[in-house]
Amino acid sequence: MTSTPQFVTEPGDDPIANLARRHLWMHFTRHSVYKADEHVPIIVRGEGPYIWDDEGKRYFDGLSGLFTVMMGHGRTELADAAADQARTLAHFPIWSYATPKAVELAARLAELAPGDLNRVFFTSGGGEAVESAWKLAKQYCRITGKPEKYKVISRAVAYHGTPQGALSITGIPAAKIPFEPLVPGTHKVPNTNFYRAPIHADDEHAFGLWAAEQIAVAIELEGPESVAAVFLEPVQNSGGCFPPPPGYLQRVREICDTYDVLMVADETITSFGRIGDYFAMNRYGVTPDVITCAKGMTSGYVPMGAMIASDRLFEPFAQGDNMFLHGYTWGGHPVGAAVALANLDLMADEGIMAHVRETEDGFRATLERLRDLPIVGDVRGAGFFYGIELVKDKQTKLTFDDQESERLLRGFLSKALFDAGLYCRADDRGDPVIQLAPPLICDQSHFDEVEQILRDALTRAWQIL
Repeated sequence: MTSTPQFVTEPGDDPIANLARRHLWMHFTRHSVYKADEHVPIIVRGEGPYIWDDEGKRYFDGLSGLFTVMMGHGRTELADAAADQARTLAHFPIWSYATPKAVELAARLAELAPGDLNRVFFTSGGGEAVESAWKLAKQYCRITGKPEKYKVISRAVAYHGTPQGALSITGIPAAKIPFEPLVPGTHKVPNTNFYRAPIHADDEHAFGLWAAEQIAVAIELEGPESVAAVFLEPVQNSGGCFPPPPGYLQRVREICDTYDVLMVADETITSFGRIGDYFAMNRYGVTPDVITCAKGMTSGYVPMGAMIASDRLFEPFAQGDNMFLHGYTWGGHPVGAAVALANLDLMADEGIMAHVRETEDGFRATLERLRDLPIVGDVRGAGFFYGIELVKDKQTKLTFDDQESERLLRGFLSKALFDAGLYCRADDRGDPVIQLAPPLICDQSHFDEVEQILRDALTRAWQIL
């Protein structure tokens, strides 16, 4: 244990910011940015779709925290649910035991999930849920007499989490290089970015079927006897919100059935209303073998995630002395489960799924106005989940090189948008995009506010290029 240094502060200095510079290791952060004279943003409170910093400035939360705060900030119902449960039973593991709220939440999620996805394995977050799903696929294949099936097919640029297994499934090379060698057996196929379709660029349905067939090609190349699962997000996050083309998910389901391969839907982001249903796969009419979810389950008030598996996958683990050799200390945490149940109640009481479906066209139309700007190449997404791709030339779809992207996104846009009162993501893990995923309680007035801030910042960004 170290003693806290006593910073000598000048008038106007923020001791909390100084302590942050000295002790806080922020995630996915270039700490060189926060030099002694640079301000460290300190967010102190939230209410509805807004957050405030320690200087009293208000910002619109255009990313719902990190795709989490579905019901908005400051919901006392969720805080009260946490406090009530903590006073009753703060924590007990679900390792051969059960707690009432974990049981109740498992039953609730099974009811909301598609098809026969009735078995709920709780985790602390989305990356852990993905890790759990791959381990389940491996052990399921082994326990059913197919130990040679262990490989995973996933999509280019897709992000599935930071644990070693989940990172191996991730399709972002730059995110993986520092941690290699990773878990072997992962193979990538094209994603569903229709804006940059390499084939069938004039026919979204044909493009979707082509993209799906690349999964079949990969399975054939690796050998169907060696492939355990296909992992995909219903709407891919990284790269800027790629929705599934018509018929795509249905065809992937058929391919998985043909080759005896599990279909895993990573719904870490797309579940709990983001796409207008508790699970996006419900809305798209496809039943996978496994769903992974997290983030919005508690509206971000408590860390909570889950892997939801079909009865078929659970069945061998209910025989003899078999068990799934996997678990987490915090899985099914009573406080998290209580908050999740209260959150689901709020969503139902306030008709959030219907609200998202009724207002999503207005949200899209408002963002589509930005297409008149020379820097905006594409606007895409679904529900309350959109990406705006930035280009140098709209006619040729020419993108920015690495140096230009660095200067545009990190050098200008991220700060300009935040200074203007909008918290969102300026991302270049694929082509440069701005991502928006506001709380699900938002309405047209909030969409208009976001559009105006984006319009001003993007206009200025184009002028400095």
